[in-house]
Amino acid sequence: MPFSFQDLSGTFSVADIAIALSLSFVLSAMIGWVYRATHRNVSYSQSYVQTLVILGMLISLIMLVVGSNIARAFALVGALSVVRFRNAIKETRDVGFIFLVMGVGMAVGTRFYVLAIAAAVAISLIIVVMYRFNWFALNVRRQVVKVQVPSDEDYTHVIQDVLIQHTDEFELVSMESIRAGALIELMYTVKIKKGSEPSEVIAALRERNHGQSVTVLTGYDQTDL
Repeated sequence: MPFSFQDLSGTFSVADIAIALSLSFVLSAMIGWVYRATHRNVSYSQSYVQTLVILGMLISLIMLVVGSNIARAFALVGALSVVRFRNAIKETRDVGFIFLVMGVGMAVGTRFYVLAIAAAVAISLIIVVMYRFNWFALNVRRQVVKVQVPSDEDYTHVIQDVLIQHTDEFELVSMESIRAGALIELMYTVKIKKGSEPSEVIAALRERNHGQSVTVLTGYDQTDL
């Protein structure tokens, strides 16, 4: 009779433990590499990816422990509810990867090995395809324009004349008095015309605001003069 661990919920062998931990490690590591390869922003965290791998293995272990014992399942839920995580998730996409490794770990821990492999591979391929072909991207060039003007005159119409020339649409978001009332800062959201560049908008605005600061904020960079 092979060596096994016996408890009230049933029996799982050493081979079951080895398969569950090894398979959950491989699949979670694959998901981690997919996350790393498809990450776009600067908020990449190595510890987050390592946590994904650990989480996948941990969930498979928990599912092995729980087995079909309902009482043990409720006990584990009560024990885990004490844990509080205070680290904020930087992107909603990161939450999806957490649920993905959890689902894979649950499938492996309940010995649905084929399901775990098929789901991990299929969903990872979908993620790669969406990244490769840039699905659901909104190709709209919207920027935030901040212009500082002297407070002794109303420069709103002057600034708007420039924005009419260089943008398809714009909206005044806020007006703020700065430098003890010496300057007024106007903030607009704009959609720059095709063929126009932020540098051209800055140059045109600086001709009208007596050389005060002009800032154009985009989704990827910041141009400030």
